[in-house]
Amino acid sequence: MSFLLFCFVLFLALGMPIAFVIGIAGMVYFIVTPVLPPEIVVQQIVSQSQSFAFLAVPFFIFAGNLMNVSGITRRLLDLARLLTRRMYGGTAQISVVMSTLMGGVSGSATADAAMETRILAPEMMRLGYGKGYICAINCITALITATIPPSLGLIIFGFVGEVSIGRLFAAGIIPGILMMLFLMSTTTITSRIKKYDPPRPEAAKLTLKELANNLRDSIWALLFPVILIVGIRFGLFTASESGAFAVVYAIIIGKFVYKELSWEKFKQALVTSFKDNGAIMLIIAMSGPFSYAITWVQLPVTLSNFIFGITDNPYLLTLIILGFLFISGMFVDSNVNFLLLTPIFLPMVIKVGMDPVHFGVLMATMVTLGVMTPPIGSALYTVCGIIDCPPEEYAWASLPFMGAVFAELALLVFLPDLILWIPNMIFGK
Repeated sequence: MSFLLFCFVLFLALGMPIAFVIGIAGMVYFIVTPVLPPEIVVQQIVSQSQSFAFLAVPFFIFAGNLMNVSGITRRLLDLARLLTRRMYGGTAQISVVMSTLMGGVSGSATADAAMETRILAPEMMRLGYGKGYICAINCITALITATIPPSLGLIIFGFVGEVSIGRLFAAGIIPGILMMLFLMSTTTITSRIKKYDPPRPEAAKLTLKELANNLRDSIWALLFPVILIVGIRFGLFTASESGAFAVVYAIIIGKFVYKELSWEKFKQALVTSFKDNGAIMLIIAMSGPFSYAITWVQLPVTLSNFIFGITDNPYLLTLIILGFLFISGMFVDSNVNFLLLTPIFLPMVIKVGMDPVHFGVLMATMVTLGVMTPPIGSALYTVCGIIDCPPEEYAWASLPFMGAVFAELALLVFLPDLILWIPNMIFGK
């Protein structure tokens, strides 16, 4: 076990891409362990890609890219601008609302953070926002996409842990809305303190007629996650088939309703999706040998015995696991964390009586938060690179928003019904 972990840490420290870190570490372990035949490496890589349930991942990525080029994203941005124009820190508030609306479209925190930074950063810089603040708000608000359906993290968790993806989708709605409220409140307070973007007296009040007109234009995008959950609940399609439905839905809305999806834009979305899917599926495939090696050396049993030696209190156990996930998320890609750590921690929380759906939403939030924290957070360096912001400036500006995230997580840990109410209502207990 120590040799496997040593290889993993060594390759990670050398700056090797994460797919090769886990792939080569697992491969080296099999080479130096004569008890195990090396053919298992190839078998495990192939078996990781032979899952019908995992078809949802490439389909949802393609659907999100189609929506970005077909006018759906722009209409959601217009709605966010309308709702926040008379708020303190109104331009920053757009990022929070936009992330909530985009959760059901992009499904990716890093993609959402990059898109919003490119769209909002020039205007925010013109209004006097600091670069660190711009990166912090656009990056951390993208955490909302970790739970608002369809979340790629929840799909991977459901696939690995054999948990209902339909229930996970439904469970993410209230946490996503709560995250929005916590972050909007933090944005209001910090904007007042820093005197960023005060409400403009000339901005017209929001009227019901104006809101109705805007909702009529963006309703097709807002209905998307609702249709997914209802379709899964009533058996119109499985969780995997819902990804294919999402692609067809995006094509129909973009081509025949908004009439903005051209053949050139379709090819652009297709090429982007090939690149995105290639990176994710390589990680998934390479996790096969490493996951098998972890099971072979009985790391889940060892870690379980260690943690249960500290406490068997469900709440304290959950907090310890979430702390571990947060630290792991600082160094390892969120998708890798789902693949490698779900089989370790899920049996532990089930053993103390915790609902796996409850744990799935908490895990999705915590490991996704890792991509927004130093030292290796992919979303952090993506948004900082867009406007050339020093990471340390981002780190200081992000502290109030991190505090809001942890406060919301504490609420979800001790009040599980906030997560479980909607899935229990839709799918039954």
